[in-house]
Amino acid sequence: MSEAIQISTEFPDPYAVPLDKFELWNGALYEQDKHWAFFERLRKEAPVHYTAESPAGPFWSVTKYQDIMSVDTHHEIYSSEGSITIDDQDPEFTIPMFIAMDPPKHDVQRMTVSPVVAPANLALLEGTIRERVIRILESLPRDEPFNWVQHVSIELTTQMLATLFDFPWEDRHLLTYWSDLATADLNSGLFETEDEQRAELLKCLEYFTRLWNERVNEPGGNDLISMLAHGESTRNMDPMEYLGNLVLLIVGGNDTTRNSISGGVLALNQNPAEYDKLRKNPSLIGNMVPEIIRWQSPVAHMARTALEDTELGGKPIKKGERVAMWYISGNRDEDKIPNANQFMIDRPNARHHLSFGFGIHRCLGNRLGEMQLRVIWEELMKRYPKIDVVGDPKFLKSSFIHGIRELPVRIPG
Repeated sequence: MSEAIQISTEFPDPYAVPLDKFELWNGALYEQDKHWAFFERLRKEAPVHYTAESPAGPFWSVTKYQDIMSVDTHHEIYSSEGSITIDDQDPEFTIPMFIAMDPPKHDVQRMTVSPVVAPANLALLEGTIRERVIRILESLPRDEPFNWVQHVSIELTTQMLATLFDFPWEDRHLLTYWSDLATADLNSGLFETEDEQRAELLKCLEYFTRLWNERVNEPGGNDLISMLAHGESTRNMDPMEYLGNLVLLIVGGNDTTRNSISGGVLALNQNPAEYDKLRKNPSLIGNMVPEIIRWQSPVAHMARTALEDTELGGKPIKKGERVAMWYISGNRDEDKIPNANQFMIDRPNARHHLSFGFGIHRCLGNRLGEMQLRVIWEELMKRYPKIDVVGDPKFLKSSFIHGIRELPVRIPG
């Protein structure tokens, strides 16, 4: 990290700061929930904006819906190879994963695990998800505060991950821990040094290698580990590539759904008229789910590297330059999404959001995530027509995962 770069802990009015001083890479901006106005100004004044200095080097920020779509759907110009975030990368501890690969390797590895979220398998999973949702909801305390993230969002998504991996049930909490660890930085409090983070991720690899070795000699199963162990394009992966794909599948199956489950409760409390609308008409749940995912934008950005000199939004992008697609901004672009700063559970065309990405890297588990959200709200409305948020949410300190760490709630008795 460059010593010359000052990292802010407080953020003034973005209209009083020069554009070249914007710290979009600074996790504290998102932890304090102050990023919205910075992106609003960029969409108005510099939709494709160059940041000359950051801890991870220079990069372009793309903040408008159509420009983000252009980057996301042109993998032949904007490469995913190597890294998909603007965070500082550790050259001594690289973990390849198929989301950070280009075709053809990306395509065959993605295809290996895609059967786990095929429509037929999702239909089989729905009953299991509903049973677990009911069990979780009916165990919640009444008329006393508790952390919704810990009791509901984390528990449901962790159980789902354990099922997809056929992971030992009694150790399922490790999946949440490894997910948080993989996306955290030194300011997270999860570890004190990068060496400690590496050591913990290697423990993840050790655990999963044991499961791989158990399943590689068994007939192919329907779990993700068996699919990787038997897949023609993945069965000879080196250990770090196996770890990389595990991290991808764990984070993809955990953080996005977890934060949308929490974000939906927060959004409805912040917009009581929409909550009233939902109580009067629970059939709106199906449309509300993609609106929650747009509103939360659980993945704040993805990054690419230009493979050639090109132009975007009137700005020259040079070969080798990094480009960040800010989904969290594009999902509030009023030129594409009318009244984008309003949370509307009956929004027309609610699925037209950027949260799952587009093109060859579109989120593999998007239908599974939507199904979990739909089921939880269907069962919630049968039992608890009102979940009251009783304190301020605590957001994740990250420019990559737009997450909620704590959401204090109370279910009226």
